[in-house]
Amino acid sequence: MEVKFKIFRFHPKRDKAPRYDTFKVEASLNDRILDCLNKIRWEQDGSLAYRMSCAHGICGSDGMTINGVAALACQRLVKDYDYAKEILIEPLQFFPVVKDLVVDMTRFFQGMKAIHPTIEQNVSTTKGRKERKQTVEEHAQFEDAIKCIFCACCTASCPVVLEEEPEFIGPAAVLRAQRYIFDSRVKDALDRMKIMEEPHGIWSCKTYFRCTKVCPKRIKVTDAILQTKSRILRELHPDTP
Repeated sequence: MEVKFKIFRFHPKRDKAPRYDTFKVEASLNDRILDCLNKIRWEQDGSLAYRMSCAHGICGSDGMTINGVAALACQRLVKDYDYAKEILIEPLQFFPVVKDLVVDMTRFFQGMKAIHPTIEQNVSTTKGRKERKQTVEEHAQFEDAIKCIFCACCTASCPVVLEEEPEFIGPAAVLRAQRYIFDSRVKDALDRMKIMEEPHGIWSCKTYFRCTKVCPKRIKVTDAILQTKSRILRELHPDTP
């Protein structure tokens, strides 16, 4: 069957303004959106720019906005959308466009780095080369967070980032901090909690749950943020009513 795609096009160094190009692709219901984009680039317009790598929902490279919702193109199928109409493909929101569907992720990775203390005392610090043991229950406290693939879909969907406070560190960065704060092997959890309390940190989150809804790895991002907030209050502000 024939499926129509309306795709955002923009090259900041050459174009005065963005435009949308329409392409028709022969596709089946179970074809991935990424498969369709590949057909367009390989068979119709080799200048179409987008990121991809593993194509199996592991690397997070092909995050983009599909019909207004952030997703991985390699995970979404044609049948997930109303294919009788145009399927709209746009870059992730918030991030500057490099070309077409490729965005500049610098701001995102800066946030991920900002959650670390200047001097880290993490799992790599051992004594006598002994194994640092951890119970199943201790590991379970941050197991969800280590599934994050840094695709930035959550940050590109966060109403705080998009509409209220662009400087907010972002849900992915807070999730990353939770991974260390709740790891029993890490020795600088308090330092990390203090970093989370800095301006545009964890308290900027307004619990919209949008990050959880769009996460391609089904991570309960909002729950992780709420757990971290509770621990910060409990350990840094014990007298708070």
